[in-house]
Amino acid sequence: MADRDTLPLPLEVRDRLAELELELSEGDITQKGYEKKRSKLIGAFLPKAPGKGMDPSVPHERRTPVTPGSSSRYHRRRSSGSRDERYRSDVHTEAVQAALAKQKERGKMAVPMPSKRRSLVVQSSMDAYTPPDTSSGSEEEGSMQGEGTPTSSQGSINMENWISRAIHGSTTSSTTSSSSTQSGGSGAASRLADVMGQTHLENHSTPPDVTGYTTDSIQVERPQGSTTASRATPKYGNAELMETGDGVPVGGRVSAKIQQLVNTLKRPKRPPLREFFVDDFEELLEVQQPDPNQPKAEGAQMLAMRGEQLGVVTNWPPSLEAALQRWGTISPKAPCLTTMDTNGKPLYILTYGKLWVRSMKVAYNILHKLGSKQEPMVRPGDRVALVFPNNDPAAFMVAFYGCLLAELVPVPIEVPLTRKDAGSQQIGFLLGSCGVTVALTSDACHKGLPKSTTGEIPQFKGWPKLLWFVTESKHLSKPPRDWFPHIKDANNDTAYIEYKTCKDGSVLGVTVMRIALLTHCQALTQSCGYTEAETIVNVLDFKKDVGLWHGILTSVMNMMHVISIPYSLMKVNPLSWIQKVGQYKAKVACVKSRDMHWALVAHKDQRDVNLSSLRMLVVADGSNPWSISSCDAFLNVFQSKGLKPEVICPCASSPEALTVAIRRPTDDSNQPPGRGVLSMQGLSHGVIRVDSEEKLSVLTLQDVGTAMPGALMCVVKPDGVPQLCKTDEIGELCVCSVATGTSYYGLSGMTKNTFEVFPMNSVGAPISEYPFTRTGLLGFVGPGGLCFIAGKMDGLMVVGGRRHNADDIVATALAVEPMKFVYRGRIAVFSISVLHDERIVVVAEQRPDSTEEDSFQWMSRVLQAIDGIHQVGVYCLALVPSNTLPKTPLGGIHLSETKQLFLEGSLHPCNVLMCPHTCVTNLPKPRQKQPEIGPASVMVGNLVSGKRIAQASGRDLGQMEDNDQARKGTIASSLSCVQLHKRAEKIATMLAERGHLQDGDHVALVYPPGIDLIAAFYGCLYAGCVPITVRPPHPQNIATTLPTVKMIVEVSRSACMMTTAVICKLLRSKEASAAVDVRTWPPVLDTDDLPKKKPPLLYKPSNPDTLAYLDFSVSTTGMLAGVKMSHTATSAFCRSIKLQCELYPSREVAICLDPYCGLGFVIWCLCSVYSGHQSILIPPSELEVNPALWLLAVSQYKVRDTFCSYSVMELCTKGLGLQTESLKSRGLDLSRVRTCVVVAEERPRIALTQSFSKLFKDLGLHPRAVSTSFGCRVNLAVCLQGTSGPDPTTVYVDMRALRHDRVRLVERGSPHSLPLMESGKILPGVRIIIANPETKGPLGDSHLGEIWVCSGHNASGYFTVYGDEALQSDHFNSRLSFGDTQTIWACTGYLGFLRRTELTDASGERHDALYVVGALDEAMELRGMRYHPIDIETSVIRTHKSITECAVFTWTNLLVVVVELDGSEQEALDLVPLVTNVVLEEHYLIVGVVVVVDIGVIPINSRGEKQRMHLRDGFLADQLDPIYVAYNM
Repeated sequence: MADRDTLPLPLEVRDRLAELELELSEGDITQKGYEKKRSKLIGAFLPKAPGKGMDPSVPHERRTPVTPGSSSRYHRRRSSGSRDERYRSDVHTEAVQAALAKQKERGKMAVPMPSKRRSLVVQSSMDAYTPPDTSSGSEEEGSMQGEGTPTSSQGSINMENWISRAIHGSTTSSTTSSSSTQSGGSGAASRLADVMGQTHLENHSTPPDVTGYTTDSIQVERPQGSTTASRATPKYGNAELMETGDGVPVGGRVSAKIQQLVNTLKRPKRPPLREFFVDDFEELLEVQQPDPNQPKAEGAQMLAMRGEQLGVVTNWPPSLEAALQRWGTISPKAPCLTTMDTNGKPLYILTYGKLWVRSMKVAYNILHKLGSKQEPMVRPGDRVALVFPNNDPAAFMVAFYGCLLAELVPVPIEVPLTRKDAGSQQIGFLLGSCGVTVALTSDACHKGLPKSTTGEIPQFKGWPKLLWFVTESKHLSKPPRDWFPHIKDANNDTAYIEYKTCKDGSVLGVTVMRIALLTHCQALTQSCGYTEAETIVNVLDFKKDVGLWHGILTSVMNMMHVISIPYSLMKVNPLSWIQKVGQYKAKVACVKSRDMHWALVAHKDQRDVNLSSLRMLVVADGSNPWSISSCDAFLNVFQSKGLKPEVICPCASSPEALTVAIRRPTDDSNQPPGRGVLSMQGLSHGVIRVDSEEKLSVLTLQDVGTAMPGALMCVVKPDGVPQLCKTDEIGELCVCSVATGTSYYGLSGMTKNTFEVFPMNSVGAPISEYPFTRTGLLGFVGPGGLCFIAGKMDGLMVVGGRRHNADDIVATALAVEPMKFVYRGRIAVFSISVLHDERIVVVAEQRPDSTEEDSFQWMSRVLQAIDGIHQVGVYCLALVPSNTLPKTPLGGIHLSETKQLFLEGSLHPCNVLMCPHTCVTNLPKPRQKQPEIGPASVMVGNLVSGKRIAQASGRDLGQMEDNDQARKGTIASSLSCVQLHKRAEKIATMLAERGHLQDGDHVALVYPPGIDLIAAFYGCLYAGCVPITVRPPHPQNIATTLPTVKMIVEVSRSACMMTTAVICKLLRSKEASAAVDVRTWPPVLDTDDLPKKKPPLLYKPSNPDTLAYLDFSVSTTGMLAGVKMSHTATSAFCRSIKLQCELYPSREVAICLDPYCGLGFVIWCLCSVYSGHQSILIPPSELEVNPALWLLAVSQYKVRDTFCSYSVMELCTKGLGLQTESLKSRGLDLSRVRTCVVVAEERPRIALTQSFSKLFKDLGLHPRAVSTSFGCRVNLAVCLQGTSGPDPTTVYVDMRALRHDRVRLVERGSPHSLPLMESGKILPGVRIIIANPETKGPLGDSHLGEIWVCSGHNASGYFTVYGDEALQSDHFNSRLSFGDTQTIWACTGYLGFLRRTELTDASGERHDALYVVGALDEAMELRGMRYHPIDIETSVIRTHKSITECAVFTWTNLLVVVVELDGSEQEALDLVPLVTNVVLEEHYLIVGVVVVVDIGVIPINSRGEKQRMHLRDGFLADQLDPIYVAYNM
């Protein structure tokens, strides 16, 4: 509609347009018809200049503060699809449009649109928009992304040009909802980011024409001839990869989005980070320094404003009950209250006589008919709940006055609809704390309450036990003749308690004394000029606030007649209250801006509308910033119906201070009401600056009149000491008057802070001896004593030291193309505290027919508008399906409940946009690396500080026994040594004869876990060949597991393969040929049929340094690396383990490990033969079927030593968690286990080992038995907890120091502490030193560095590392740069530290503990600090119950977090804000991308370690099929 704002249209055309929009909003004409008529109307006036949107040649209409009658602009109200336009002002909409246009000039802001799995996309009305049809069609089916059916506005699109573009793989910035396909079509629907950057925000109702922007879609061309080597991606197959500029392989769509995100984030942030000195250690969070240029208050100190004298009129009654008695006896026939039914017909007329009689009846019955005569249930002064529906004011009124007559304290509350209403529990707490035992209610309401099967009313959640008492006269007995209520003058007893919901959702009860009640009625009577028998129309809730004060209390004092309009009637007929004013010639009406707005929308030149009788229209929420536009628009339309401008009287009120101020109905229409056009910038700094009108960001306020009669009002600073504000400063209004609340019931501390405030002047002296009450309203007192309210304390959000009001932000959000997108009044704005500052969250309900595209476009514009107008960033914008936000009993949004749901991750939004990059400006400064210190000073430093160089070693190995390993040994489970020997000989013969192999040839052994593997291994040694053990392909998953087998066979240059008959068949199967080229396999030997004859001679290794076997394994970074193990190293290894674990022939060892690489292979294949103990192998794959298998075997064979992996431990913990009792009854006993070692190449997982120990403690497992080991590629076992020696120790280190490569020990439970467990004892024959990975200098005790080992069983080198040829040989032969420069060390590639403990080891020395922190390859450099993925993952997994697993990695300096969701896909979007919050809070990092995937997507290797690099490749190649991907701005 921008065009309409800028065109000087004649008045009648504007009027016609306004009517058209009303018809459209009412649904009287279709969108098409509307557009047709509209274009016809304005066609003649459209400028002929080309170009869209705002035509620069037309001067933009000036935004003047509109005085009633000054402008007809309010005639052409914007159409809004729903009625509630109370938030809306044209001025604001224009400001927003202009702000958006300005944003656009500042440069394109391309926001990548989140991708969502199809099942999550709410299907919209198909005629308007067809989403691209790529839900799950795979590329083979040739599915391409549909353009979206060209709607009338887009014209038809040249399909050929589109198809050719789609085929050429141009990927767009935002592909609507498909996330699983890679076809790179750029549908018209998916060009949002560019549109966002460029569309002139014409406010047409037609969808934006995006066809013009096709050329701008981001093209990621594939570089010619870049054939990426097929990498080892066992999980996702070998993805076809592309290269981006920085050489990172990526897949089209994801990378384009990330690239876009990176580009967007490169734009400078608004507040630049300030420089300050940071000790390398402490990460100081940026404290927002006040801006020196910010506006400061310059006025003089304000004076307290006094309301006029409260005139004591002689015939005012001494109390409200006295007034009731008087009217009930003098004029019993006078009407007191008329209630309407939903047809707008009078349902019931309550006269003063009836009210008097019935109230007495209620009073008598409550006091005398409950409980016994000796023990009445309620006594005067007790509190009683009033539970009445909104359509029954008569019953409420009778009950309320009944309580006053009985001297009871009524506590009016809402009707509980279900057992679990939003906020109902807090109401229960209020009733409980007030000691309420009786609830008064009406017959109909009582029948409608939820009942249990026995017909009893259940106890509502959090409520005390209540007796329900029905107040209808027919149920009550008549009071005896001689009984009469005791009517006193108003005193200091409590009259009633009004409930108030706080910002945090808690409910307080404000107590109002009888004298305050009476004085308040008198003050209202005087300021509103009420006279006897006037008629008043009340649309407000009569149970509290303005509705109660005018419609129930003051009305009785003056014998007025109240026409009560229920909310249900307003829904059916929004004009009902205006019709009643005319029908009853009412003098006064009490409404909210909402009611005025609804009347405007519904108004269609009705005949029966006449407002000339009104002398006062009380606008109850007149203090809200958006009420002014409703008031103006209402006056504009209804002035012709007799409405006089001076009649509109906005008022300000609060539960604590009752009526704070009200505009008096004057007869002097020359004096226009007060207006203030204030600068938002100034308001955010708490000062009042009357704004020049060119500025976009202004807030126009209307005055709410002057202070109440008999009251004193002042404005104090909102926080800290209640100091008087200056005249140009915004503060909290405080009132000193008899007519205010006196306390929060039962809360003396809070009462003191609110009801007993003594404002101070600049010298610190109190301005009055009487206490003031804080109103909770923010504002100022303008010229002439007029009060202006700028917001509420409850809606105040202090972000970065500036104050913003939630309502203002709501108004801005709703002014962004509101009509088609968000329901008015269904939007919540609140702040959450993340990283020591408040962050703004906007949650809105979107309409069911809005498309993904619409919602994303709307969200992006809202961000820009709020940024432009309020200069504040929105941290999170969430859209939820319509009607899902928790409601208050009156239908508004329950704010604190919404916030609660958001924080616990159960809001279930359908769209989320997080902007932490733009909002969070108080992160610590990125760390600059200090220049390294030279070796000399390090040495000196170490000596000076008394630090010892960190080094440690296991005990000596002693003399090597020189005998062939295969000669020794007794029984190897079900195969004795002799049988093994014989079988190995036959295999050797077979190799020599059928394989024609030479000495030193490599043989790949592809066997399932078991004895065949051992026999084949020793057969190779006998034949002089070098064995390589390979995990066989998984028959159910050949496509992904077979390529890995093939790769190991090729990389290891195996001359032949040995395997079983079954696998032999599998390798030649049809599935296998689909996965790999079967013709290139080396010869395959089947060992199931062996030759009968003996080999001619046994091979003996002549040189102990020759190769014994190759150990191939995929490291945690997903790299396949083979290391060479010589005969010497193998023997040393076995001997070392034998010593450490005290293995003898009489022992049993149970192994639940994959016997293909690392320690698992050594223990299963080598140690059992070397030490001669019996080994029991439980293949881990079997545990997936029967998780108890391993522990049952351990128990049955009375095993003392057992080895497992983390994945096995996790399977047992998760799978057997609930079965410990049944296992116990099956005789499972783990009390004999003395060591249970987890074999791993990572930091010990304390949480897992501890929960395993706890879980199986009942089955006899000793907690000391569970320990971990540590090995890596250069040395397959560095540490292993043996039988003797001290228990493993745990230390707590400061996680922040760790990021700076420092170790700082802290107490358990201190903030940012991280527990680290020692990785077992250092093996015999192993020496360890900690070196600086950059300078290669030795480090001191408790310093973090790379772990280097020197040992007889180090591997002798890499055997061609696949995928990274540059892995230097110096991994195996490094020397220190100073100190002991002779020893040759192997670098493990892991960071850790050594620490001397107080414990002693077997040799009597002090024990040195090794703590592994994490792999150098895995560590992420972010903001100049080093992060270990596992720390971030631990935080993320803790944040929501549905996150089962998490993996993080970086890509182009963005942190990507992948979480596995165990729950419904609806929960996926809940996780995005939670993940972002926790990583910010605990790690000071901003998450760039959050990816939510199904369980099992994060790849894990056989040791249970996450393969983060594979995951990264899979993500970039778009192979994860994520449920949702969120790109944080």
